[in-house]
Amino acid sequence: MSEVVSEIVEAVGKAMLGSRCHRLVLSRPRGGRDRGSGAGLAGRVVVRPVQLASGPCYQFTSETDRQQTHENLEPAAAVVRIGEWFPACYGDLHLFGVEEDLSARVGRGGRLTVNRKPATTRAPDSISHDREKRHLLPDGVRCEFLEAIGVMTSSGRVKSSRQSKFRQINRFMELVDDCVESLPSSGRLQVVDFGCGKSYLTFALHHLLTRLRGREVRIVGVEREPEVVADCVGVAKRLGLSDIEFHQADISGFEFPVPDADSGGGIESRVDLAVSLHACDTATDDALAKAVGWQAGVVLAVPCCQHEYSSGLAIEALSSVHRHGILHERMASLVTDALRAEALEVCGYRSEVIEFIDMEHTAKNVLLRAVRREPGEADERRRLESAEAYRCLRRMLGIETTRLEVQLGLAAGVEFAERISERATLS
Repeated sequence: MSEVVSEIVEAVGKAMLGSRCHRLVLSRPRGGRDRGSGAGLAGRVVVRPVQLASGPCYQFTSETDRQQTHENLEPAAAVVRIGEWFPACYGDLHLFGVEEDLSARVGRGGRLTVNRKPATTRAPDSISHDREKRHLLPDGVRCEFLEAIGVMTSSGRVKSSRQSKFRQINRFMELVDDCVESLPSSGRLQVVDFGCGKSYLTFALHHLLTRLRGREVRIVGVEREPEVVADCVGVAKRLGLSDIEFHQADISGFEFPVPDADSGGGIESRVDLAVSLHACDTATDDALAKAVGWQAGVVLAVPCCQHEYSSGLAIEALSSVHRHGILHERMASLVTDALRAEALEVCGYRSEVIEFIDMEHTAKNVLLRAVRREPGEADERRRLESAEAYRCLRRMLGIETTRLEVQLGLAAGVEFAERISERATLS
């Protein structure tokens, strides 16, 4: 293992000291050092170059569920810090460089593996500490799929009436891009998009993964309206995209795997990324349950119209909230998503609830992002903690069962958290 560690340290040092590193990500805390353990390590650390008045540095952004902290280190100190943290504290390292990308992972038994591939990212135009935000899809640069879905003109300008949609697409791509290092580093990515609608974001996802990140993909869109599916198929054909397919089905009734035409009808059962954007009410729960059942590596969901608890939610101490309709509805939405996020933690995911896009552009601005945790002692402990948190929240809200519990295959009325706790204890 020491030889592999030396190889990684040499590659990281060469890239960072030579100003040839665009970004480096450390994730998957090891040995129980994840959030809640009290050891102080963040769930993820993103490192990027910045230019300060004192000279070039690397900014370390440590991310937890609730906040981000920043620290700037000179290049040599940054290399030392990464050497201290990997592989001792973090199980995954991803370096995005000028010539190549490097991924390193600590597997079971402490076995360390390294993968190298050609660079998939370009250097930013500026590394100024106060630089302007640069979108993955810049306005003024022609983009085929944006033109095909009516967001951009043939000259590359975003239509004035589609500015909010353009911002939404860019934000979505940024959130997915943050998860790329959590996906398999090689091979074709299997993606399912539930309730894809007109598939604006489905095509954005394809553009990000194939054009910007150089990955091979198979994207399966699921939509229940046959006319909408026909329109999406037509757009894909006009763009010449054979690696996107669309199926007319309800989310709850959709079964995967489906035959893959590109492999002569063969079947791939793995799902790497599951997406559900604006699936109405409990359709979001159907999508989450499907993704968990497939053990999808990354799950992204933007809930919509959460009505499941609107009629029955009544907490005596919060009567001042319930008597105002708009506040009651918002509270029902918040507790629905809190239960969903905690349920995903119980099922072995690291979940976050983050802002999808500014409230100025849409009220449906919450995104649930979940990354599957590596099985092990830390995962088991986190499941037990989350099970207790889930049970306490549900009891406080006076909720007997939830749609997601039922969709996860548990009988109505059975204590979801207790059942999961028993499973984790026995495993």
